[in-house]
Amino acid sequence: MTDSKTRADDIMPPPARRDAARKKAQDHFAASERRDTEVRKEIERQHTAAMAQMTKLRALRLEKEEAERVAAANAPAPVRPAKRRRIKV
Repeated sequence: MTDSKTRADDIMPPPARRDAARKKAQDHFAASERRDTEVRKEIERQHTAAMAQMTKLRALRLEKEEAERVAAANAPAPVRPAKRRRIKV
């Protein structure tokens, strides 16, 4: 009879071992979920920082282009040198 009880324990573990295994698996899954959530938050932070930097650089570029456009519009026309005429000999 002890053989049948040992075999039954191998097939169906006692409730305490089964619950411990279930808790360990759930803890592992929860830890994995927390890591995934932290990674997603970090990616979002990096994306937000990159977008802010890009917006800042775009504003600076547009400001520079506008200043160059205004300077070009206000600049006097360039003086062209007179054409040289050939003298026929």
